[in-house]
Amino acid sequence: MPDIAVDLGTANTLIQVKGRGIVLNEPSVVAVERRTGKPLAMGLEAKRMLGRTPEGIVAVRPMRDGVIADVDVAELMLRHFLGQVAPQGFFRLKPRVVVGVPSGITEMERRAVRAAVAGAGAKEVFLISEPMAAAIGVGLPVLSPRGSMVVNVGGGTTEIGVIALAGIVADASIRVGGNEFDEAIMAFIRKSYNLLIGESTAESIKIQVGSAHPTGQEREMDVNGRDLVSGIPKTIRVYSEEIREAIQEPVQAIVGAVRRALEVTPPELSADIVDEGIVMTGGGALLKGLDVLLAAETGLPIHLDNEPLTCVVRGAGIVLDEWEKYSGVLSIR
Repeated sequence: MPDIAVDLGTANTLIQVKGRGIVLNEPSVVAVERRTGKPLAMGLEAKRMLGRTPEGIVAVRPMRDGVIADVDVAELMLRHFLGQVAPQGFFRLKPRVVVGVPSGITEMERRAVRAAVAGAGAKEVFLISEPMAAAIGVGLPVLSPRGSMVVNVGGGTTEIGVIALAGIVADASIRVGGNEFDEAIMAFIRKSYNLLIGESTAESIKIQVGSAHPTGQEREMDVNGRDLVSGIPKTIRVYSEEIREAIQEPVQAIVGAVRRALEVTPPELSADIVDEGIVMTGGGALLKGLDVLLAAETGLPIHLDNEPLTCVVRGAGIVLDEWEKYSGVLSIR
């Protein structure tokens, strides 16, 4: 019976089915009818509606800061996604599901995740902390006594874990991620140019001209939005230097969290990290120059995974494939 690995992220939901690889990667967005609460669209289709919906429709993100903010909508979304990837009658087989969750998750948030996944048709729900799943996904030796360090920058949270002997020895979890970069850009454009822009525009600014550290090539782009004074649409030009300045606060929060995790790491493991360096995973790790900045701030080698967005779901999938070997890393059931 094919088991399922799920990375239920603030920005994207990824699903891997045993034997079939990653079968779904969709934005964690649901468009619902305001009056009835009925879902009208999910995933990419719903994300395209963000900031564009008529009065009767609202596009919502059921995940906030890496955890479920709206259990009912999250369950609907999961049901829909699982229905897309699973053949008819699949849930009569009641699959075993491993879900990646932030390491700083509370007991109540854990229950919400379990309830949503079980409600969507799972037989057993196992939770794995995101830094652990990401470490397994990139192939770090998590079961050995050697220390490995992972910085997983997601949409809503940044998870940092120092891992040895199948456990997280030192960690830091902050509710800052890719979404905070977008919000900082929106606030900056509003304050500096009196221009109102939406989430999707802020995200494309971040991807095209955003950087955490000078990268040697300064870029620029035109941005369309609504003038706050005249109320009329207008276009401005933004430069990578000012966007870098705009996102300094969330970037520095991530750097600070990495330092805190390093400060509480036992000296024997610190020695391993000096040799091995830090692995960066998660979609937020794609911010240009973030690896360069972390290397400059910590003096340690930084390795960015080739596919940082899929590390957590790949790790959860490996746990399912090699259950006997890795079931000990599932801290919570």
